[in-house]
Amino acid sequence: MSIFNGLNINASGLSLERLKLDTISTNIANVNTTRTAEGGAYRKKSIEFSESLKEATQQINQEPLTDNKISYGVKVTGIREDQTVRMSYDPTNPDADEEGYVEQSNVNVADEMIDMIQALRTYEANASAVEMNKSMLRKALEISKD
Repeated sequence: MSIFNGLNINASGLSLERLKLDTISTNIANVNTTRTAEGGAYRKKSIEFSESLKEATQQINQEPLTDNKISYGVKVTGIREDQTVRMSYDPTNPDADEEGYVEQSNVNVADEMIDMIQALRTYEANASAVEMNKSMLRKALEISKD
């Protein structure tokens, strides 16, 4: 295990939260989009992720240890598109069907704002952890000077 593993784990968390914020801002920007290039209204997108595990190895002969995995942060496993449909009655809209209903985006701005606040707080926590890791490494270097 490297002394930089903590920084790598925090860096993966920072990258994940940035991708979440980008996705949330795209969702909010398209809250009123009724027509996309793919056809139909914009669908809410969300990030799927999981822990990034790697097999731990012994330092001497680089053989895997039995059932021993080490976390290396998080990894994005995909971007999920919510397939729920929301219809509204607006016969004057050019995207309305023959009955006057328009397919609306399924983005809820209040939910997106809550997700944004949570992503911001998590980003801040990871940034603070990076600073703590840097401080510990700096102290370790100062100890080795003497």
